[in-house]
Amino acid sequence: MEITNGNAEKNQTLIERLFSVGAHFGFSRSRRHPTVTPYIFGNKQGTDIIDLEKTNELLATARQFLIEAGKTGKTILFVSTKEEISQTVKAAAEKAEMPFVTNRWVGGMLTNFVEIKKRIARLGELVAQGESGELERKYTKKERVVIGRELEKLRYNFGGIQKMDRAPYAMVVVDTRHDVIAVAEANTLNIPVLGITSSDSNLTNIAYPIVVNDALQASVALVLEELVSAYKEGAQDAAAAPKKDVRPRGE
Repeated sequence: MEITNGNAEKNQTLIERLFSVGAHFGFSRSRRHPTVTPYIFGNKQGTDIIDLEKTNELLATARQFLIEAGKTGKTILFVSTKEEISQTVKAAAEKAEMPFVTNRWVGGMLTNFVEIKKRIARLGELVAQGESGELERKYTKKERVVIGRELEKLRYNFGGIQKMDRAPYAMVVVDTRHDVIAVAEANTLNIPVLGITSSDSNLTNIAYPIVVNDALQASVALVLEELVSAYKEGAQDAAAAPKKDVRPRGE
């Protein structure tokens, strides 16, 4: 079910829904990164409690960014290679019809995208050959085994970005501390990062931080649903907008 701000069915505010899924639980105070301090409400029995009112404000800002991106059909790359969260991120990306990286971040995936495109092209070539029956006709059984292993590896590394032909407009990263290399590459290319991240992460290089519990699937899923709905809202607004009359004057 899609969850958006003002969901009458739930009859709860977003803050209440965040609270209900445990989004307010951070890590221990000893693990807190100094940049997160402004978003901490307090500490209970050694565990940082995230200020969900401030999280709500951060999420509203991130939503507005994605609404605008949706209006112009920008590509948003979803990233999380953390095993317990990756399938949640993949599902959100697929719902938004956007590319994703959830198995492994290959070094240079953004900063050396010219080379990555070659691997994506090879993946597309092998898939096409398999679908057309060319692999069966052209190669021996032993050769097909080797090619099958290559295809499996390419799908694992690049299957989620197979249709991405250029660097993304922005990235949604769940647990920016875990996928620090992805964040660093985005920063190098001035690609804005929307980071769903907990109290142990450095917010300095995150354009749109969203401070919540990033270890609980329910917490992450709720925030991702908000972000996906924002992008789709922008896309729907653009589709519904009246088309401008571009005919020359006098016609």
